[in-house]
Amino acid sequence: MVCSVEETPVPISTIIKGTIPTWINGSFLRNGPGKFEFGKDRYTHWFDGMAMMHRFHIRDGSVTYSSRFLRSDSYVQNSEKNRIVVSEFGTLAMPDPCKNIFARFFSRFQIPEATDNASVNFVKYKGDYYVSTETNYMRRVDPQSLETKEKVDWSQYIAVNSATAHPHYDREGATYNMGNSYGKGGFFYNIIRVPPPDDSTATKDSADLTGAKVLCSIRAAEPRKPSYYHSFVMSENYIVFIEQPIKLDLLKFMLYRIQGKSFHKVMTWEPQYQTIFHLVNRHTGEESEVKYLAAPMFTLHQINAFEDNGFLVMDMCCGDDGEVIGDFTLENICKEGEELDKFYNSMCRNLPRRYVLPLTVDEQTPLNQNLVTLHNCKATATKTNPGEIYMTHEELHDDELLQYGGLEFPQINYDRCNGRAYRYFYSCGFGHVFSDSLLKMDVHTKKLKVWRYPGLFPSEPVFVASPKATSEDDGVVLSVIITPREEKSTFLLVLDAKTFAELGRAEVPVTIPYGTHGVFNEMG
Repeated sequence: MVCSVEETPVPISTIIKGTIPTWINGSFLRNGPGKFEFGKDRYTHWFDGMAMMHRFHIRDGSVTYSSRFLRSDSYVQNSEKNRIVVSEFGTLAMPDPCKNIFARFFSRFQIPEATDNASVNFVKYKGDYYVSTETNYMRRVDPQSLETKEKVDWSQYIAVNSATAHPHYDREGATYNMGNSYGKGGFFYNIIRVPPPDDSTATKDSADLTGAKVLCSIRAAEPRKPSYYHSFVMSENYIVFIEQPIKLDLLKFMLYRIQGKSFHKVMTWEPQYQTIFHLVNRHTGEESEVKYLAAPMFTLHQINAFEDNGFLVMDMCCGDDGEVIGDFTLENICKEGEELDKFYNSMCRNLPRRYVLPLTVDEQTPLNQNLVTLHNCKATATKTNPGEIYMTHEELHDDELLQYGGLEFPQINYDRCNGRAYRYFYSCGFGHVFSDSLLKMDVHTKKLKVWRYPGLFPSEPVFVASPKATSEDDGVVLSVIITPREEKSTFLLVLDAKTFAELGRAEVPVTIPYGTHGVFNEMG
């Protein structure tokens, strides 16, 4: 599941079982960690492995596979020295043993440069593909050859020092994201907008983030303890930033290099803080003066959000214990038998929830009564003080989901439904430390369709609409299935999105490690 593998830069054929629909024409691109050691040094956290890009090229019912390591500065420098020289999320690079004792001592006092090991996702800005993580660096890549292109520093374009790996896209082709900034005025969460591609973009073979601007800067509730975030919410007219009680201790952050601690040690789960939802008008950049509050929870991935009769409905995967983020050490996830079961049973289950924000709150809004009037909606929102709304969520599932262990990695028919009312989402079920099922959830009925086989571990499902689709779930779901019991038998699975029946699979004759996120690129 978590192993170092060789890259496959020249596309190889796969063995097709069943049928791959001939209308699928493009590339399924995936990202994730693929190398966990250099020389005698080994990473301690799963997130730290060197980024490996994968491409399944689908055309006329056949599939080829290729993969490449991202030639990040981190990868190149580690390879040259044959040891870990760049610190990652959970692994601290140790000082060079060849330096004398004074140089080694002082090297601890240098603030480490952020990594450009962009192992989380493929993202698009102005029509170009980049691979992204959660630092200020991205790498532009060629989506066909998987060749690494230039390194892009967000802070050269805009006053932020990081960006998420989960941007949103509007129907005009603009890209929205979130980034931090901090200075004398405090710590801010910034909403960024990168404009759509223009006529000159097509002729340039270079990174282009010109025109990027900060739409809104949201001040952190606790200036010395800003919240960690992995993604954000976007509907047709609003962006919602969720300030959750996973806190980054900035003083610890400054000291962590000196103390010899890795980055994930500066993040703490602090449930004494409530969850704050910051509502921002996507067109004007204006932040609502109303504070929307909820009980402490953590969320990594949002499912979808839409407006309905004066309410903003937000669906997301949530947990009640944010300690989990530092737990995915290689030591934990490489345990076996009872030890692995014990680790799995200690983890929090992530489940789908719905929160509803009333959009028309003013002085006249009555206190202490539920304002949510949507049909069949169990979520509540109550004005508890002037300018404050307290919300409780609705569980977006019934007990059936619990036997599949909760869910994560949600995906929708994004092109059709992002920011709009929708009915279906697809996700991974977590009956194991690694996902062991694929789920299709109907948010109207809370009923599930399931694909699950013992010993097979699916990755994030990605929906691809059929060319003449009339309904929301008319298309296929693609997922890469890892088979740890058998070497070199990983396969690309193609499910009918409507029925969740298997249509076909493309078996790859090389070992592929468990990855993070992916996209379908229609251009091929």
